[in-house]
Amino acid sequence: MPTDSIPATLIPGDGIGPEIVAATLEALDALGVSFEWDVQSAGASGVRAAGDPLPPATLSSIRRTRLALKGPLETPSGGGYRSSNVRLREEFKLYANLRPSRTLVPGGRYEDIDLVVVRENNEGLYMGYEHFIPIDDDPHAVAMSTGVNTRQGSRRLLEFAFEYAIAKGRKKITVVHKANILKALTGIFLETAQDLYQRKYRDRIAMDDVIVDACAMKLVLDPWQFDVLVTTNLFGDILSDEIAGLVGGLGMAPGANIGLDAAIFEAVHGSAPDIAGKGVANPVALMLAAAMMLDHCKRPVEASRLRDAISKTLNVDGVRTGDLRGRASTAEFTRAVVSRIRSA
Repeated sequence: MPTDSIPATLIPGDGIGPEIVAATLEALDALGVSFEWDVQSAGASGVRAAGDPLPPATLSSIRRTRLALKGPLETPSGGGYRSSNVRLREEFKLYANLRPSRTLVPGGRYEDIDLVVVRENNEGLYMGYEHFIPIDDDPHAVAMSTGVNTRQGSRRLLEFAFEYAIAKGRKKITVVHKANILKALTGIFLETAQDLYQRKYRDRIAMDDVIVDACAMKLVLDPWQFDVLVTTNLFGDILSDEIAGLVGGLGMAPGANIGLDAAIFEAVHGSAPDIAGKGVANPVALMLAAAMMLDHCKRPVEASRLRDAISKTLNVDGVRTGDLRGRASTAEFTRAVVSRIRSA
């Protein structure tokens, strides 16, 4: 097992973030992987600590380490500052958002789910080109937002998705779009996918496409018809949350943001301020994100040990948090995972 210390930025985040980050660090320590953590702030905690939801020190740290593990960050609805998550993805050109979902707890409504969403991360409607047009005495009479998808950005993300799917031995990629209505904005994504597939991938993997609203319905009726879904920014955000619901909720959903020069790993869920400090948060999503980070750092053995410990804690030991109809606290679940890691 490699023993070199791995430099990485650690962002505890907001709400339940510090609790699930602490739990994840315990699991990583039990695995014996040495990370040289540089602890930084962002989101609401960044505002409190440095007057900035994305402080310069945090950006400098990630530029140096090129690797980060972060808890959820609070984003105000409506007014306030822009999402720090979106800004991080823009700052480090983290163009690929990877969100796998697998059934870990059997016996639910859906069994044997194993799906991956590959989501474009830097373009689309999340670019934030928005403004209001005042009319009479209403300064917010008209709201306008502009989405932008580029050929280059689409191709880069699609190539990542194809190469990922082939490397992982997946059987099919489904391109999700709304090209029947948004003929330019998502049409360019579908057109680029079809061209790239014919030129480079047609003999290596199967590909089909589906309109996003039909995809949402089919995921509920028959999710097993899908394998890897690749799509634009907004659609990927929505569909990955829907898919998380098939495997027990957002508490089971890890995410990775991959770029040319940096990678940031996170839980897909938000900061859940309503349960912060109560010791009941489910740390599985961030632990699974840490397993993805271990894979990224060429530590596949430790990644497998972590995933195996989580699975056995849930299914052999029956230790589960409240969102999974269990009674374990965050600390109790973490102790069970650590015990499984050390006994393996």
